[in-house]
Amino acid sequence: MKKKAIIMGAAGRDFHDFNSFFRDNEEYEVVCFTATQIPGIEGRVYPKELAGKLYPEGIPIKAEENLEKLIKEKDVDIVFLSYSDLAFPYIMTRASRVLGAGASFQLLGPKAMQLKTSKPVIAVNAVRTGCGKSQTTRYIAEILKKKGKKFTVIREPMPYGNLAEQAVMRFEKYEDMEKNKCTIEEMEEFEPHIEKGNILYAGVDYEAIVREAEKESEIILWDGGNNEFSFYKTDVLFVVADPFRVGHELEYHPGMANFLMADAVIINKVNTAKKEDVEKLRENIKKWNPNAAIIDCNSKLIVEGNEDLKGKKVLVVEDGPTLTHGGMNTGAASVVAEQQGAIMVDPKPSAVESIKKTYEKYNHLGNILPAMGYGEKQIKDLEDTINKIDCDLVLSGTPIDLGKIIKTDKKIIRVRYDLEEINKGEIEKEIEKKIKD
Repeated sequence: MKKKAIIMGAAGRDFHDFNSFFRDNEEYEVVCFTATQIPGIEGRVYPKELAGKLYPEGIPIKAEENLEKLIKEKDVDIVFLSYSDLAFPYIMTRASRVLGAGASFQLLGPKAMQLKTSKPVIAVNAVRTGCGKSQTTRYIAEILKKKGKKFTVIREPMPYGNLAEQAVMRFEKYEDMEKNKCTIEEMEEFEPHIEKGNILYAGVDYEAIVREAEKESEIILWDGGNNEFSFYKTDVLFVVADPFRVGHELEYHPGMANFLMADAVIINKVNTAKKEDVEKLRENIKKWNPNAAIIDCNSKLIVEGNEDLKGKKVLVVEDGPTLTHGGMNTGAASVVAEQQGAIMVDPKPSAVESIKKTYEKYNHLGNILPAMGYGEKQIKDLEDTINKIDCDLVLSGTPIDLGKIIKTDKKIIRVRYDLEEINKGEIEKEIEKKIKD
């Protein structure tokens, strides 16, 4: 008899785990997905076009808060957890809820969900959200360009719209993001690659995606989301660690697994972190993954224009997921504001609707506005919040051009961040060890 299963997710690896392991698997019947972390996911259906012949009606997506009820109503045998950036106690709380409702609890490992490709794969993962994966991926892209290699970037999914339409998305120009109705969270990851002239794929069906990417690539460059596994069997694995959250590399799933698998661990933000935190992180790498190369890097901040920020009232906007489930209370723009003596205004009294709810849920946030935008309504709430705030200018540390997304008469100054190797050439050397010209 088939085992009845629930896949716990957040519109990311849960869909990939289903496609790669469950879709044509006669041993299991997936009765539903559950959803959390991201607003507005539940209530949808994973479409029949993607679900395959065993699921002619598709698969419903339910709220995780109803997990116990769903287990009992559907007589579920086993629950698979398939989302990321989770503290170990958080996972065991969910596991205990599942066990308490009578079902078994399981995590899928890389061997079960990684796809094989016909091209070499360089993967960039991390131990937590907000460590600097994307700037690392862009840096590696420039190395590949200088070597004359044709490559495509494949980015982990954030499919918050029509899942069937977003099965395979290719991005080469800004208009491609508009055509695919991308959210702010998607644009934060896609736009910097487009600006650099990198071709990028994302979507839902990562088997179909990589087969398209292989047609125009010599190398696949995986740009992971959160602290997820690579969706592809990997030739070179770079894992980015954050000295601002030293110890988290041993406390979060699946970040610790990435940490243990890494061919090279990149210690990022060395230029702004405390020396003792960098050294503690280095000790943890040597203890837990002694065979990994250790590469020290700076996160180089670039402020547009020559604006004098000293004494000015600034609204600081940072990357949303880094602040929310990433748990950070600082970012590139707030570092610049502090360095230049700006006065950071408190956005919370002006927050409207979904932005106000974000502050209520993530109460560690200080005088920083997370660039939340998981749909048109939330983007409008972000715009209304910004326009209500009394400030001299907006200092934006989100990777997108915020002025293209919202309508405001406030001046917006962008803060960009690029990876900088302290000992130049170490990343290229790690690539050359595994991928021969």
